[in-house]
Amino acid sequence: MIEPFRIDVPQAELDDLADRLARTRWPDELPGVGWDHGIPLGRVRELADYWRTAYDWREHEAELNAYPQFTTEIDGQNIHFLHVRSARPDALPLIVTHGWPGSVVEFLDVIGPLSEEFHLVIPSIPGFGFSGPTRDRGWDIRRIAPAWAELMRRLGYDRYGAQGGDWGSGISLALGASAPGHVVGVHVNFLSSLPAGHTETGLSDDDLARLEQSKRFLAQPSPHRVLQSTRPQTLAYALTDSPVGQLAWIAEKFAEWADPDSEIGVDRVLTDVAIYWLTGTAGSSARLHRENTSPPPPCVPPLGVAVFPHEVVLPVRSVVEQAYTVAHWTEFERGGHFAALEAPDLFAADVRAFFGNLLRP
Repeated sequence: MIEPFRIDVPQAELDDLADRLARTRWPDELPGVGWDHGIPLGRVRELADYWRTAYDWREHEAELNAYPQFTTEIDGQNIHFLHVRSARPDALPLIVTHGWPGSVVEFLDVIGPLSEEFHLVIPSIPGFGFSGPTRDRGWDIRRIAPAWAELMRRLGYDRYGAQGGDWGSGISLALGASAPGHVVGVHVNFLSSLPAGHTETGLSDDDLARLEQSKRFLAQPSPHRVLQSTRPQTLAYALTDSPVGQLAWIAEKFAEWADPDSEIGVDRVLTDVAIYWLTGTAGSSARLHRENTSPPPPCVPPLGVAVFPHEVVLPVRSVVEQAYTVAHWTEFERGGHFAALEAPDLFAADVRAFFGNLLRP
């Protein structure tokens, strides 16, 4: 059963948030360390003060509620999603998946241009945001992908595309592997894994540098991956009890992983943070790092890749082609990990170009 959903956070929860922000117990900071020890105290104070005194949750709640939202239960798990139909009856359905520390907020600036050509389905990953906490173990990308296939079936979509970045990339690739008869193509703006048994002969110096970067990324995971893949429950106590803790944990990644020249609005970041806080999903979203222990299975449908230069890892086309049928590859000059927020014009145009070329007679 699919049921309509509307976000309506009780005022008491917003009052509690403001009270907690006002009573923050701030840590000390060594002089002159800047970002070397983590997100600086001054920056977090600035963000927290704005969150408490100027940010208006109700305004952004209304923006989210302007789009049709629904929930359904699949495999025992609540699934929340936006469903925005195109004015074109023959539009291709497209399921778009966020990652961590993202949410459906990542796609608010591309719903308009994408819905001109696609029926959009934008779900919250199990354990994230309004999908609520996961209730049992095993929710990795290989379990989420069949859930997405079931979601599209319930919506009456037999033939559709998939798009994703970060976790959304792995989920979309796994969806292409688990439902190849239904997925016409997969578009990603993040590729982190090196294909098993890949060769590195005949590569340029730039390509070799990219591969070394990917190897370091996998061999020396960033601190958030270490903690979330080993101690998600321990981390959850701090982030679920302290809004400033949740803020610092996420805001640091928006600062580190985005193109330095990008101008992601502070309200977009705070809306994303607020969703994690208000739904209490810091711990359950972190669990995906713990649950997921293997790369996505081989993806059968054609692949489109958008490479944004400030992404945490950059793929090499000739290496990717050893494992995937690459039908589209674009290298951009701006943008980073949060492509739909940082460069919505480039992101939307590339998604449209990939599927447009794929479906052209």
